[in-house]
Amino acid sequence: MKFVLTSLALMTFATISQAETFALSSPDIKADSVIEKRFEFNGFGCSGENMSPALNWKGAPKDTKAFAVTVYDLDAPTGSGWWHWMAINIPADVQALAANSGAVGGKNLPKGSSHGRNDYGVTGWGGVCPPQGDKPHRYIFTVHALKAPIEVPADATAALTGYVMGMNTIAKTSFTATYGRPAAK
Repeated sequence: MKFVLTSLALMTFATISQAETFALSSPDIKADSVIEKRFEFNGFGCSGENMSPALNWKGAPKDTKAFAVTVYDLDAPTGSGWWHWMAINIPADVQALAANSGAVGGKNLPKGSSHGRNDYGVTGWGGVCPPQGDKPHRYIFTVHALKAPIEVPADATAALTGYVMGMNTIAKTSFTATYGRPAAK
């Protein structure tokens, strides 16, 4: 039996091979760990510092034209999860975001970047804030390598931004961490 790789199969293998080296980490939140209270939202009954963690990534595909960062609560009791952060159009030569890059208004983002609107209704980081007494929620931190910067209206919903981002993602890398709040006394 002769095995022949088509050019499509070779391109797919190259993309998978590149994606395997794409990695995300944080000096503030380790994968599979518990998130510290300082990253908790300040509002909705939560009293954290509402500060985004520092993030670092490496190994993006060479044809990356921009990055996007998302943080998503898979366990939010909404039926559709909860978007905590969307930072878009991060320049392709950037491989890290400093702590508090998610400050509302975008002043701490790299030049050319912006925030998408999160499910709190603001453009910036919206910290973790699961309901009291719920099991710890899983928060997925993801960096998307984009084939082009994305264009969405300034008031676009998280769903619309996520859709356009997904259509332009050539590779992504993620880690998950958890956070819970004890039941009220």
